[in-house]
Amino acid sequence: MSANSFGKIFVLNTFGESHGKAIGGIIDGCPAGINISEEYIQAQLDRRKPGQSKITTQRKESDKVQILSGIFEGKSLGTPIGFIIPNENQKSKDYNHLKGRFRPSHADFTYHVKYGHRDYRGGGRASARETACRVVGGAIAQQILALHGVKIQAYVQQVGAVAIEKDYQNLDLEQIDSNVVRCPDTATAEEMQLLIAQAKKDGDSLGGVIRCVISGVPAGWGEPVFDRLEADLAKAMLSINASKGFSIGSGFSGTQMKGSEHNDEFTQEKQKVKTISNRSGGVQGGISNGMDIYFDVAFKPVATLLQQQKILTEQGESVEVQGRGRHDPCVLPRAVPIVDSMAALVLVDHYLRNLSAKA
Repeated sequence: MSANSFGKIFVLNTFGESHGKAIGGIIDGCPAGINISEEYIQAQLDRRKPGQSKITTQRKESDKVQILSGIFEGKSLGTPIGFIIPNENQKSKDYNHLKGRFRPSHADFTYHVKYGHRDYRGGGRASARETACRVVGGAIAQQILALHGVKIQAYVQQVGAVAIEKDYQNLDLEQIDSNVVRCPDTATAEEMQLLIAQAKKDGDSLGGVIRCVISGVPAGWGEPVFDRLEADLAKAMLSINASKGFSIGSGFSGTQMKGSEHNDEFTQEKQKVKTISNRSGGVQGGISNGMDIYFDVAFKPVATLLQQQKILTEQGESVEVQGRGRHDPCVLPRAVPIVDSMAALVLVDHYLRNLSAKA
């Protein structure tokens, strides 16, 4: 299987399956001499790990990362950073009834067609468990970006039909982790939590939207044509399990505006060029313009339901099967640190590419 690497200079390569012995990765291209806090990496993993609240999967994984190489005495060496995260709480027997069967909206059929042999336990390589590796890479990237004043804050904007009505500028984004939904608006978070709890009770699932706000990115990061900054962000976000849509700045709502309404007028304040509005979402011509970068990522409802569904077998027979095991009724609260991490991987790569462009 190819295509397990992400990035051009700062490269993350991941490995492992949901019910294998471990998942892990190798990070190549991390500059030497960077102070790396393993405590921060673990804290980000803890935000993603299963079993953290009543509205997430009850699979119990400590997700304790083991750094194998590339960091010594708290600093990066400039050599590959290798790490593993052991799988501790697999219940593979929960998936025995799915052997040779294709679940609706899962990767079972497509993996079977492409490879002919697949690990059906928990989705194997297609499982969202792989994203823990991305969080490790993203946590290291975030520590590099923080040295340059870049801050990434993703939060749950919408669950089902319940959405925050305020602009992100009118929210206290420091409150993202103040509730289990990771929604910085308390009243909306309470509605979302009730909605998710009801879906879990019904054996059903919900989708929604995560918004990501990135501040502190200077003008000039990004590449023209094929490696536009927003294009790389879109690819990063759409590589996350269950993601189905991406929009930056005004996004689809901008299609209802006239150019005279949509254009971001430039101004200069204290010798710094800014835009009066920011419908571009901080990116123009594929390159950052110094304004906040903000975008939305749409996530579909979780495909695994704890209720009866029709499933097709490899022999072409349609059978009814009820889902078993431990699953999230809504992925969004645990996907927040994944969005943070993928955004960080894109930005640190473009930061390093920008340095090389000026060398």
